[in-house]
Amino acid sequence: MPDFPVSPSKWKALEARLTGLGVFERDLEEQFVRSGGHGGQNVNKVSTCVVLLHRSSGTIVRCQEERSQALNRYLARHRLAEKMEEKLLGAQSAKQQAIEKIRRQKRRRSRRAKNKILQDKRHQSQIKENRRPPDWGQ
Repeated sequence: MPDFPVSPSKWKALEARLTGLGVFERDLEEQFVRSGGHGGQNVNKVSTCVVLLHRSSGTIVRCQEERSQALNRYLARHRLAEKMEEKLLGAQSAKQQAIEKIRRQKRRRSRRAKNKILQDKRHQSQIKENRRPPDWGQ
């Protein structure tokens, strides 16, 4: 078990997910390179960027999100799991489902749906109007 700065439960969950996808630690080739961008002197001096290669499938993942190399190692494995799921499951993957959900939300409503919403709004405003106290000509 590699030493990652995450809770053991998170690591076990990721390990189970990877094993379910057929990705084992012995199939992974890990390289550390210098990352660029934010992080200041730390990223310029320390090789914090992780390049992860899954030899069986040829999938390559690169992670330089955090300043810590250990955390980037964990995140690279997490990203590899997502990539493998997307490759294996296709439309059933969580990422594809999220994209489809957003697409459905952004889709324009039909004329009938718009009219129904407006009708409900009018009905609700009529109910609220009837709650008002009567105006006795003041």
